[in-house]
Amino acid sequence: MPDERSGSVLPSTGFDAAWCATDLGEYRACRYTYERYPYESLPPLDSSLFTGAFQWLGGAQGPDPEQVAELNDVAGDLASKGLSLPQDFVTFQTSANLRGSLDEVSVTSCWTDISQPLPSPVEPGSFLVRFLRDQQDCVIWYLYLRPSGETFVVHSHLDYEYELEARRDREETGNDLDDMREQRAAILWCAPSFEEFAHRFWIENRLWYGVNGGDLSQLEPQLRDYLYHYAPPGASA
Repeated sequence: MPDERSGSVLPSTGFDAAWCATDLGEYRACRYTYERYPYESLPPLDSSLFTGAFQWLGGAQGPDPEQVAELNDVAGDLASKGLSLPQDFVTFQTSANLRGSLDEVSVTSCWTDISQPLPSPVEPGSFLVRFLRDQQDCVIWYLYLRPSGETFVVHSHLDYEYELEARRDREETGNDLDDMREQRAAILWCAPSFEEFAHRFWIENRLWYGVNGGDLSQLEPQLRDYLYHYAPPGASA
């Protein structure tokens, strides 16, 4: 389970900011399956990589018709609400060679699971679209879409699709979707765009294998630099 601590508040979003992930060996400890790390403690990423083309992952090599149809269904629902999916998310999720990349690298068996738009419990007119979940639902990641066009990535320990279905069926889940304070605390900002989220997720999961029985010397310099951000005093870079 993730640690219950969160990071700092990002004034531009109104949500607490934290990165939810597992350990990086001796470089970054984790007391549970996941922990929430203050966003400002993370290594910086090269923003020039985030063009929407995912060249750092080999680039998109063509759409998969089944995946296009699935996403068109979600996009159509959002369009009726005056919202749209970010293009980097569309590129990734409809490309046969890209979708599934996060599932394949995940050390905690996270898997892609795209939901229909789910109304935000804290902002009327805003919606969540689930796209990735831990195998035991310790943490679930969503796109957060605002009527202003602003989109970012958040995570939560709540499956809002399940919570909404339970409320419709008058089933108790122990969570109150009408409690604004509870729900705002349950949603944490973790990336300004889908591509940036995907890149950090991809880096950290590859590094996990490197620090847990792998060979760090075989990793790209970019990944080793990311890891050495956490190097303990006296550690050799």
